[in-house]
Amino acid sequence: MVYGLGNLPLHIYDDLARDFVKQFQYNVDIALDKNSLSNMKKKIAKSFREYAIKWREQVARVKPPMDEAEMVTVFLQAQEADYFQNMMSALGKPFVEAIKIGEMVENGLKTGRILSQAA
Repeated sequence: MVYGLGNLPLHIYDDLARDFVKQFQYNVDIALDKNSLSNMKKKIAKSFREYAIKWREQVARVKPPMDEAEMVTVFLQAQEADYFQNMMSALGKPFVEAIKIGEMVENGLKTGRILSQAA
């Protein structure tokens, strides 16, 4: 008999690994698409940067993969009206620039330099 870590037989580790994969396979099977990403909205309690980083992490799961321009376009589509309207200049720019523009919009909304459409 072949033993692995902790002096347990290797077949037990194989069974454990198989059960683990079976339990969490749905995370792999349920791939995000562009529509899913465009529905990811910023939570009030989160900063724009936190939201954008989390959103970008999810892009890595999208099938088929998105290029930079497509990513920025879908990101803009995911924005609420105040952000969308003020972030149009991010089109054609790298995603990092879109984050910077979004942070400027967030700051403008907080300081009153940009009036919210909800007001």
